[in-house]
Amino acid sequence: MSGTVKKLFSHLRMDLGPLRSSRDFRLLFGSGLIGMFGSFLSMIVLPLQMKDLTGDYVAVGLMALAEFVPMVVCGLWGGAIADALDRRTIVLWTEVGLMLSIGALLVNALLPDPQIWVLYTMGALTAGLGSLQRPSLESLMPQVVPHDQLAAAAAISSFRWNLGAIVSPALAGVIFAVYGAATAYAVNIATYLISLALLWMIRARPPAEDTAPASIKTMIEGVRYAVGRKDLMGTYLVDIAAMIFAFSTALYPFIADHFGGPQTTGLLMSASAVGSLIASVTSGWTGRVHRHGLGVIVAATVWGVAVVLAALMPSLWLLLACLALAGAADMISGIFRATIWNQTIPNELRGRLAGIELLSYMTGPMLGNARAGFMASSLGGWRVSLGAGGALCVLAVVALAAKLPSFRTYDARTDEHALREKARRAADQPVTA
Repeated sequence: MSGTVKKLFSHLRMDLGPLRSSRDFRLLFGSGLIGMFGSFLSMIVLPLQMKDLTGDYVAVGLMALAEFVPMVVCGLWGGAIADALDRRTIVLWTEVGLMLSIGALLVNALLPDPQIWVLYTMGALTAGLGSLQRPSLESLMPQVVPHDQLAAAAAISSFRWNLGAIVSPALAGVIFAVYGAATAYAVNIATYLISLALLWMIRARPPAEDTAPASIKTMIEGVRYAVGRKDLMGTYLVDIAAMIFAFSTALYPFIADHFGGPQTTGLLMSASAVGSLIASVTSGWTGRVHRHGLGVIVAATVWGVAVVLAALMPSLWLLLACLALAGAADMISGIFRATIWNQTIPNELRGRLAGIELLSYMTGPMLGNARAGFMASSLGGWRVSLGAGGALCVLAVVALAAKLPSFRTYDARTDEHALREKARRAADQPVTA
């Protein structure tokens, strides 16, 4: 029995191979871990400071609107320049820009009368710089991790994100409540300095000599490539459908009122992150999966079913368990989607496709919350909205699976794009030590 248990544990245990084999991945992981805390500091403190200064719901809500347009524009352009320039250089300069924007927020917070327009301007700037940086960061991973360890690298990166999503917001709230906005921004600047030191040590990743400069034409080329590959479109469309129909954090304040009051909101917000963290810690088995498209379909279906079950639960703890299951399923879907992207997309297009990926997983939750609020208002409350959304998610995923056979049958062992990239990377003999 002990041998069976050990074997099961070895299959579930997170594969740390990328951290052992790749120096640059270790540096990226360390930078991301520090940077995650800093990012959550500004993400949490900005609306809190706006609330303190204005006491206005609309003023706080408009911050998200101010950040949306820069996110979309810079996400697409960030993908184009990631394929045209040295990705490490882009990451470094955008990191400097982010640090300077937080510096402006620090100066503003130290003023006797902090200016609201500074919060809007710097919030939009940080959103734009973050979206400009993200494609370069995402497209660095296939360059620093061996081809057969990409699934493990995606799981490790997801673990880092989920750990930050659970711990960082609580710490950010405490720092703001006890020491104020200025101290929170100062700590954020310190995290950027550490992150910059780690990123500086990563090897340069210049593009090929014949790479075309970034332009609207190259952006369109990236979109055409994505549209021309139905397996890639499946990763985007299934995730967008799952988020639009079953993402419902806008309902959490109303669910909290039903189960004891506002203090319950934090439990609801963290439940899915806890499930995601557990899924990433026990993700060792994902490295043995080759049918990643089918894996995404199954995981997205489980996500929808878990949301339906959450709507039916009579007690808070059962509802939280369902949300945790949903978070775990979403994490597995994310690992498999990232594996398809990193295993099959040519290096010269990886940045532009990362920009498209950024938009796909950022817009879905925004639209999902709008859908959840509308359905709850017009159809009879949060349970109806939550349950109907989960059911629609399942139906949409099944329909997309039927319409996209190349996505449903994707197999990394036989897919032409995966095999070509594997052969190319083997020929390039990337440095992983």
